[in-house]
Order: sequence, then C-alpha cells, then structure tokens
Amino acid sequence: MAEHLASIFGTEKDRVNCPFYFKIGACRHGDRCSRLHNKPTISPTLLLSNMYQRPDMATPGMDLNGQTMDQKKIQEHFEDFYEDMFEELSKYGEIESLNVCDNLADHMVGNVYVQFREEEEAAAALKALSGRFYAGRPIIVDFSPVTDFREATCRQYEENTCNRGGYCNFMHLRRIGSSRRPSATLSTSSGSCSRRGWRR
Repeated sequence: MAEHLASIFGTEKDRVNCPFYFKIGACRHGDRCSRLHNKPTISPTLLLSNMYQRPDMATPGMDLNGQTMDQKKIQEHFEDFYEDMFEELSKYGEIESLNVCDNLADHMVGNVYVQFREEEEAAAALKALSGRFYAGRPIIVDFSPVTDFREATCRQYEENTCNRGGYCNFMHLRRIGSSRRPSATLSTSSGSCSRRGWRR
C-alpha cells in the first residue's frame, strides 16, 4: 500500500495531494483547492510570487496609456529585470536555474523561480529577501517544491503550439537573448542593494 501511494504522489491519480502544486509550485485554486498543497520546509528552489511586472501587463503589446509598445523595448525591459534578479540572487549562492513565467493567470503571472545548488543557499536568500521591496512592491518569497523545470514547463509553448495561451497552467517561460545571458561570475558580494528596484 505504501509503495502504491509513493508511486502516485503528486500525479493526477493522487486524490489527496495537488499535482499542479507539486509540479509547478502554484495552483489556480489557491487555498480553495480540494487537494493538499504540501509546502516544503526547505528546498533548493524559491518562488518569488508575481515579481515580474511586464510594462504591457494590462493589455499585451500596449502601454498603460493605450499606445503600442515596441516588442524590442518589452524584451529589453525583461532582460534588465532578469539581469537585476540574477545579480541580486547570486549574492546568496550558485544559481542552477532562474526562470520567469510569462503566463497571465493570477497564480502564475510574473512568478520568478530561482533554484540554487544548495538548500542552505536558498534558505539564506529567503531570509534576506523577506520583508524587502522591489520596484516599490513587497517581495513575496517562499520555498517551492519545484526541482525539475522540465516537468513544470509547457512543452507546447516551447514549440509555439500551446492553444491555452497565457492562461495555461504549465509554465510559459520568458527567454533572454544569448548576448544578455548572465554568468556565475557576476558580483557575488553581499552589498545591501543593487542598481535598480531593490529596497530594504
């Protein structure tokens, strides 16, 4: 019996534990979900909820004044944000993976997932980020159960064939250009703030 339960844990067959929370670290039902969301007490992965604010968030491709936005500027805005995240988060340890969701659903919009090499590094980052602000907004950070982003990512989106659009329940990850890809050699000193939106 225990072996059977272990084999279905976090899958659609598991009627007790939420498979979406287990795979993605977020669930569209939130606290109203009929299945359990087993929040880890330690993990190498952190979720910074709704952290990235697209400049065309209200209407994709348009700014807040209803003017068309250049896709190049939108991408530049994202890459500046990504670089800022990487620079700040790498102060706490070696980053294995840094992912930003491009989904539109409330439970995933702007979510940032950072996976450190060691759980202790993630714990240090969690402690340091709690109570801080970015771009005038409080940072909501917690451990995430996600350790395999291949399971969490929408394969159809990767192939440009997802028909659920931004409301898909699997991660639609924004990509950065190869010329802007940060390396682990960025500053890892523990200063109090980086150059953009970070505040204590």
